[in-house]
Amino acid sequence: MPTISMFYGIVIQMYWDEHGPPHFHALYGEHEALVDLRDLRVLRGSLPRRAMALVLEWADDHRDDLMEDWNLCSQLQPPKPVQPLP
Repeated sequence: MPTISMFYGIVIQMYWDEHGPPHFHALYGEHEALVDLRDLRVLRGSLPRRAMALVLEWADDHRDDLMEDWNLCSQLQPPKPVQPLP
């Protein structure tokens, strides 16, 4: 699974072969959350509150890049890296 960004110990990944709805995986330690790109709603899992807030802030800032990566993955192409939070 390609890692597209990392910041503050959070790893953001996107699978090449997953189906609907557009989403990404956020991992932090032993926690994992799947986040819908359309409305930044958690589809499954959870992260600690502060980590989740950082993920949602980052995703809101990079939603276009994330949708572009989802489209690449749906065509079985590798996603591009996305800038981390500063």
